[in-house]
Amino acid sequence: MTQTSDISTLMADIGARAKAAAAELATATAERKHAALISAAEAVWKNREAIFAANAEDMVFGTEKGLSPAMLDRLKLDEERLQGIIDGLRAIAEQADPVGEVISEWEQPNGLNIRRVRTPLGVIGVIYESRPNVTADAGALCLKAGNAVILRGGSESFHSSRALHACLQEGLRDANLPEDAILLVPTRDRAAVQEMLTMTDTIDVIVPRGGKGLVGLVQREARVPVFAHLEGIVHIYIDKEADAEKALKVVLNAKTRRTGICGAAECLLIHKDVAQTIGMGVIRALVDAGVEVRGDAELQQIQGVIAAADDDWGREFLDMIVAARQVDGIDQAIDHIRQYGSNHTDCIITEDADAAVKFMNTLDSAIIMHNASTQFADGGEFGMGAEIGIATGKMHARGPVGATQLTSFKYLVTGDGAIRS
Repeated sequence: MTQTSDISTLMADIGARAKAAAAELATATAERKHAALISAAEAVWKNREAIFAANAEDMVFGTEKGLSPAMLDRLKLDEERLQGIIDGLRAIAEQADPVGEVISEWEQPNGLNIRRVRTPLGVIGVIYESRPNVTADAGALCLKAGNAVILRGGSESFHSSRALHACLQEGLRDANLPEDAILLVPTRDRAAVQEMLTMTDTIDVIVPRGGKGLVGLVQREARVPVFAHLEGIVHIYIDKEADAEKALKVVLNAKTRRTGICGAAECLLIHKDVAQTIGMGVIRALVDAGVEVRGDAELQQIQGVIAAADDDWGREFLDMIVAARQVDGIDQAIDHIRQYGSNHTDCIITEDADAAVKFMNTLDSAIIMHNASTQFADGGEFGMGAEIGIATGKMHARGPVGATQLTSFKYLVTGDGAIRS
């Protein structure tokens, strides 16, 4: 048997097991799902030393592979981040169960009662890179929504993902739910990804979470429906009516808090009227913080700014680098974002309510912010406990994808012997 056929057989078995588990999970009570998530959270803390040891193996692998500092930061687990995973599991557990929720209900003149009710999607395939916390977030959210999930983490986070997956399965066992409800692809072989993309009989939707290369591959080659998640080319526009202190705080946080996440600011647009005042102060603070600012001709007059190349516009740096340019006003800022943005997250900093409304109503990004750091572009910060990703498409789910977004719906129609004439 060839290696390719081995992978094909492996994935077919995983798909069949997940589909069987999904059928059972669809009718699992809210109490059992809650119990599984709480038990999984307790297992993560109980097994933290084993998780840290597994993560240390991944860090060595990532370093030897030549990952950038930002990517290594995404990969690293410490006690604070592990506590974040535990808090996320508990937060998802405490959310209202979306399955069975009546979205709308009405009576027809013929006496029919019609309800539109939330129902699980079925089996979700999640393909992701580097960040091991996605293992816990995706597994928990899919479980909460009554879905089985097949997780295929990146090669860099292989050991960390396995350690976290073991905790999720411990939770399932404790709650008497099928362990096959959360399955982890047990190989680094990329052929497994190719198999997932064509498993139309067993996988209902694919969620890619990673860089442009991964997402592009999935969107090009998947025969299974995909929740689009493009790169986070995040813009911040500093309006002429911006508050200097807010601009400084928001931009610094949006760029430097964590550079390797999709909500990190990548391009700064500054109104020409404040370029040499508020803009200069923000840029100098970025430079002092260790950020490489690549600016247009006007902003290069500010000390520390280097020339931007043509391909710096519309680029996701995921590093201590930001592109910056001066704009004539809000209309030019909007035009720039439309040309170079990725419909992920964009922000305006202004005290002008009309400008904020225009910016937020005119742009069509999944998340649009006003006077707030783009690092809040996260399901956990939106009160979803966690997220499976940020969807930038316009079909089904958009923005942070939490448990509710991982459901579909069906119509339940009740009559009293009704017939159609």
